[in-house]
Amino acid sequence: MSTSPPAAGADQLHSVDPATWPVAAGWQPLVADFFQSSVGCALLGFLEQRLRAGASVFPPQPLRALELTAPEAVRVVILGQDPYHGRGQAEGLAFSVAPGVALPPSLRNILRELQRDLGTPFPAFPRPGGSLVGWARHGVLLLNSCLTVEEGKPASHCGRGWEQLTDAVIRKVSRDASPAVFMLWGAHAQGKRNLIDARRHRVLMANHPSPLSAQRGPVPFIGCGHFSQARDWREQHARGGLPQDP
Repeated sequence: MSTSPPAAGADQLHSVDPATWPVAAGWQPLVADFFQSSVGCALLGFLEQRLRAGASVFPPQPLRALELTAPEAVRVVILGQDPYHGRGQAEGLAFSVAPGVALPPSLRNILRELQRDLGTPFPAFPRPGGSLVGWARHGVLLLNSCLTVEEGKPASHCGRGWEQLTDAVIRKVSRDASPAVFMLWGAHAQGKRNLIDARRHRVLMANHPSPLSAQRGPVPFIGCGHFSQARDWREQHARGGLPQDP
């Protein structure tokens, strides 16, 4: 398998037509309702305006998390804030990078904690590089709160409407999915806690895996043990523990 970075232009958004952003069937009514709403229409208008202005917007498929992980398949939810803003990094899944792309510091810390907690080899997992597509295909919903970003401008599309859609996704998982584990890393993700029914689901919280906070209190990410806690909790339910890379 080639691990070359994407060809020029292949790593950015070219169309603001949601019909070109496939999602699993179980998400379709929710997504359609959003894009028919005033907030969804305003978001599409904003994206169109930014593309016409020459902005490079990432990723090319903003709804990829909803394409690869159907609502009925969700076992674990990992929440991020917005996509990576470096060219070639964002692939539509929280914390994941495209094959052939160097590991960002937060992802490197995630894989280090995975190795420390479960003994999973690092950097051999996941393969190749830092793409978490294998997780997404096996029930880990890798969801950012905001689903697009401009090159070199972190959080540049926050507050433009994506949050209304992704909050609705979290509510649907909380209400309809089988019992799942929510991993909330950092204050932003933890701000979504009130959307989750903690009576049905396991909610795990720690600092963000960024090097700025991964080893700081009150709950350092390094050493949090979330992967083994998720495995053990999932083993008490019907569909097993964390998925393995295929």
